[in-house]
Amino acid sequence: MPSIGITVSHSAGTNLGHAVRNVKSRTALVTGGARGCGLAFAQSCAEAGADVAIFDVIEPDETFQSLSERYGVRTAYYEVDVSSGQSLQKGFDRFKSDFSNALDICIPCAGINRHLSFLEFSYRDHYDLLSVNVLGSYFTAQLAARQMIANGTRHGSIILVASIAGQRAIRSQLCSAYCGSKGAVKAICPAIAQELAPHVSIILLLYCIID
Repeated sequence: MPSIGITVSHSAGTNLGHAVRNVKSRTALVTGGARGCGLAFAQSCAEAGADVAIFDVIEPDETFQSLSERYGVRTAYYEVDVSSGQSLQKGFDRFKSDFSNALDICIPCAGINRHLSFLEFSYRDHYDLLSVNVLGSYFTAQLAARQMIANGTRHGSIILVASIAGQRAIRSQLCSAYCGSKGAVKAICPAIAQELAPHVSIILLLYCIID
């Protein structure tokens, strides 16, 4: 399994360590949480003592299923396609009902890539990628922020997941559209942070594969 490097940028007076370590007895939501980085985030939150819900288009395996018993927290999976506004809204409605409107930390981590060259990329491929990586992240953050403000949490944090690919080309990888999508996530972070302060803290992660 490749190692992951992470660079953190933050706004509104918080940082990643504070957001993840101080979540005992709080509620976290992770999109794309059934596998990969999303699952790792979900596991980290559970290990720190948070109840964790995940949105994904695929069912989680035993790794996620075991978190509740292993760490003594509540977990839940919802089948949600973040590229669909209707699916995302329904997912939040169910999550809000099941968890009594609780939400303190949200990590919109759902993302896809298409390993095609710039000359091969179709409009449909690009549209699908942007729908998940950009619109999915944006509207997940929006719905999460609304819920956090409504429930009055004093610990609201949204961790937006971008990539080093949003800043530079990655040698030997065909990912021009992916780079653009992660650059968009990075660009919206400061603006969202200014609008939501002081109610909700916004954190930006730039990750990369390092081996």
